Amino acid sequence: MSTEPLAQRAEQFREEYRKIKEEIGKVIVGQHEIVDGVLTCLFVGGHALLEGVPGLGKTLLVRTLSQALDLHFSRIQFTPDLMPSDIIGTNVVMESDRGRVFQFQPGPLFAQIVLADEINRATPKTQSALLEAMQEQSVTVGGTVHRLEKPFFVMATQNPIEQEGTYPLPEAQLDRFLFKLVVPFSTKEEISTILDRTTRGENPTAAKVMDGQAIRQWQTLVREVLVAPAVQDYAIRLILATHPVGDYSAPAAKQYIRCGASPRGAQTLILAAKVRALLEGRYNVSFSDLQRVYFPALRHRVLLNFEAQAEGIDSDRILQQVQQHVPEKEG
Repeated sequence: MSTEPLAQRAEQFREEYRKIKEEIGKVIVGQHEIVDGVLTCLFVGGHALLEGVPGLGKTLLVRTLSQALDLHFSRIQFTPDLMPSDIIGTNVVMESDRGRVFQFQPGPLFAQIVLADEINRATPKTQSALLEAMQEQSVTVGGTVHRLEKPFFVMATQNPIEQEGTYPLPEAQLDRFLFKLVVPFSTKEEISTILDRTTRGENPTAAKVMDGQAIRQWQTLVREVLVAPAVQDYAIRLILATHPVGDYSAPAAKQYIRCGASPRGAQTLILAAKVRALLEGRYNVSFSDLQRVYFPALRHRVLLNFEAQAEGIDSDRILQQVQQHVPEKEG
């Protein structure tokens, strides 16, 4: 493929990306890094996990994104009594000309944008049903495989796990999410803007700017971005440095990490960095692109040991030390 068509398509991608952010900005105040993270997941074809205390606009962000995209949207409120069949669907007995027959009734999971609200309030059995669908892009009921419509994008929210009445997602299941985004508290100026918008009878909405076909087109474009061998090697060493045992282990990993990031973490680094490269007007990934997506890509993929938990050190702080240990070029 020639450079010129790629350059034109990349410019179109940046323009469409800007339009989506502009529409989301009509409703969501601030949270620019969170919005960028969610859109990166969308254009890579992955799923996003948002963590934060209640009231920070996590659910509103997903609803606003669904308004800006011409996709089928569904919201699932996770509760302790929610069963897998409540989200996947089930076979029900229906009357027909042939008598009584089983017919599959799809659940709310059969959408293109699925909001899994407070996922850590459901039992592990129901969480696993959702995560299996995320990985396989299909569900199996009664021996029949039902494919999910593409693009299929899950955005899950969860409250911090120290709150009572929650079922924290195991690390192996967290690995199914492309990014884990920690939603920060709003600033004084942002709260003032929120109050101006929400206490005066205003009801801003986002206009639709993109459909499923366009999203699949941009997902294909992202994979065409080039990665130089040296940059790919840097991504691999960033992953290996998170492991407590190995030739590339960082001192912080040896001290605080029990289990490092998986190969899926390396895939995430490369794909997310490709999105950042396109947004910067480049068609090849740089070291800085990897560094920009490093924390949301890996913070949920490292398992901390008891020492880290006892000292109250979070994964971001350890990953920062790991990143500082890894040079951009080996040797």
